[in-house]
Amino acid sequence: MDLKLLLQIVGTLLGLVYLWLEYKANIWVWIVGAIMPLVHGVLYLTSGIYADAAMQLYYVAAGIYGLMVWRRAPKKKDDGVIKHTPRNWYLSLVALYGVLHVVIYLFLVEFTDSRVPVLDSMSTALSIVAMWMLSRKLVEQWLVWLVVDMISVGLYIYKGIPITAGLYTLYCVLAVMGYMRWRKVARSVEPLVV
Repeated sequence: MDLKLLLQIVGTLLGLVYLWLEYKANIWVWIVGAIMPLVHGVLYLTSGIYADAAMQLYYVAAGIYGLMVWRRAPKKKDDGVIKHTPRNWYLSLVALYGVLHVVIYLFLVEFTDSRVPVLDSMSTALSIVAMWMLSRKLVEQWLVWLVVDMISVGLYIYKGIPITAGLYTLYCVLAVMGYMRWRKVARSVEPLVV
């Protein structure tokens, strides 16, 4: 069996498990989230998607970090619950994305032979932001993932890894479902303003 095909199949299976665990806000998401990037990292590296390949190292570290954050004992009543992103964080998150996008883009252009530096750096920068938001159980992380997933579908089709593109198409649908579910959960725990 072709290595790319095998990596796509294993990565897709792990991705489905990961997404189900994320949807359920299950702490095991971080364990799968630390294993799955190793498979995807090799796949992306062999496909010439360098920023996404390097991003997998971040995912492993983020998986460990997320596990530690979710496992720690709540110090306050609202720690560890699904909640909306505070409005005063939006500008900082957008600025972080912008800086990451530019830095990753310049790195790809200067030090690699990437043929897709704009999309690769865009999806990677957004993924870093979304992963941090997930570690904080912020509802809007699903919307950021939706954008990442839509970009990734086109990128993976272009780079000839259609099974992974199919997985990310499914991720798009599940990101919408996850957003709706988490939004509902957040409403049930947030205090009502009268």
